[in-house]
Formats: sequence, structure tokens, C-alpha cells
Amino acid sequence: MNYTGPVYRPPYEANTLLLQVTVGCAHNKCTFCTMYRDVKFSVDPIEQVEKDLQEAQMRNGNVKRVFLVNGDAFVLSAKRLKAIAKLIHKYLPEVEIITMYASINNIIGKTDEELADLSKLGIGDLWVGVETGLGEALDYLNKGASLKDVHEQLERLNKAGITFFYGFMFGAAGKGKGIDNAKANAQLINKVKPVGIVPTSLNVNEGTQLAKDVEEGIFEMATEREVLEEQKKTLELVDVETYYMGIHIINTVSFDAKLPKEKQAAIDRVNYVLSDMDEAVLNSVPVRHTI
Repeated sequence: MNYTGPVYRPPYEANTLLLQVTVGCAHNKCTFCTMYRDVKFSVDPIEQVEKDLQEAQMRNGNVKRVFLVNGDAFVLSAKRLKAIAKLIHKYLPEVEIITMYASINNIIGKTDEELADLSKLGIGDLWVGVETGLGEALDYLNKGASLKDVHEQLERLNKAGITFFYGFMFGAAGKGKGIDNAKANAQLINKVKPVGIVPTSLNVNEGTQLAKDVEEGIFEMATEREVLEEQKKTLELVDVETYYMGIHIINTVSFDAKLPKEKQAAIDRVNYVLSDMDEAVLNSVPVRHTI
């Protein structure tokens, strides 16, 4: 299998076949991110994709799930994605879901008809990095789309029958705004009803605009207490049936839960940490070592 540069995938795709179709990230301008900062975006030749699928067929033809890498593979045109999906089904006929990272702008670039066609070919469970439902925070993070775009495009996925996971970050709005961020995310989640919600926590990565702004006092990071209170408030306010998928190592309280069935147990876990953690730690801004 052909892989170029760093390859990232959600923790939940640990047992999924990773098929490279792009290198790097087409946007690569987020205020907080360094994942593909030194990687030039490019598209893999379809011949290479087919060659990798032939290899995958020889290794294990019973694959049921394929994750397309890298950073935002859904940036590919619908025509390209259709061709890739057809090749996947040709060589791996047991595949049920073809998933990948996707941005809001990736969705904007496709018509309703194209989205419906992609859904019919098994493309779904998109990992959409929204990051925040708070407009001012979203603008600061430089995701390349407005809050209005987020609402409209996630509803378009629903209309097309494409399932998706809603990715967001605790602390994304900065110091003093965690509860506002929790309310905004919960409101959006309750409206668009994702299959799962996937929280991580904002981290200061060296070399980013965020790191520069923190150093210059332009952006203040939320304390650990604020991050945990935001996590708790988010759990309290989400009232649709969805999976809380929070096992990422960057989260202080890391767990999965089925909402709303396990909501109170999830809140109790956060409350326990809030009551048990040292005050000095709660009032500090922790150093997180991964995106």
C-alpha cells in the first residue's frame, strides 16, 4: 500500500483499511493545526489507487470498511470519488462503508444530485471537522466556511442520506467562553442530528497562528476547569440520540457513551474529575501533546 507523509485517521478507524487517494490537506490554513503544514497537497493517480486495491484484495478480500486518506479526501470531485468507490467495490465487494475526513467546503463543492449518488455508492460516516458551533470562534479558527455554511451543508448531507460524525473541540472559544461554546455546539448538534459527536480539546501547537496569538495575548486559552465544565454542559444539553465518541487521548476525561441513555453516567464521570482534581491543575492551562 502506498502512503506519503504523515497519515492520520480517527481512533475509531483503527481496524479500517486505509486507502490513500490524496496527500496532505487541501485547506491547510486552520489557525490551530500543524498536521499537514509541511506537506504539499496532491491527488494520487487513479492507477496507483487501483494498484493499492489489488494489493488489499490479495491481503484480505473481506474488508467491510475503507477510510480514504489524507486530510480532507472529500475535496475530490464527485466524479473522482465515484470512480474510486466503483474500484473499491470491484476489488473489495464486501465493503459496506467508504469513509474519510471532510470539511464543510468539501460539501459545498458538490451538488445535491452528486451527494445522493455518492451515498448510493456507500460513501458515508464522514468525519466532519466543524470544531465549534460558535460563529466568532469558527471565524477565528479559519476553517474556511461560515456558521451559516455549516448549518446548510450538514443538512444537505442528511438530505442526501450521507451519515456523518460531528467533530468539535472543547476550549475552541477560549477563556471565559466555554459555556457559550457548549450551548452553540449542542444547539447545532440537536438540529443536524449526527450519527456521533467527536470531541477533542484545543491545543497550542508550535508554529501555528494560535501559538503566536497566545504568546502575544491576543487569544487566551481556557483553563482545565473551564474545559471540563464545557464538556459537562455539552453533555447536559445534547438531547438527540447519538454516540458521544470521546476516547481521543487529548481529552482529560476520555470515554464513549450512548446518548441520551448514558447521559447521566457520562456527566457523573466529568463531575468526579472536577471534584477530585487538584485546584492548581484545574486553574491551569494544561499542555496537551497531540492534535
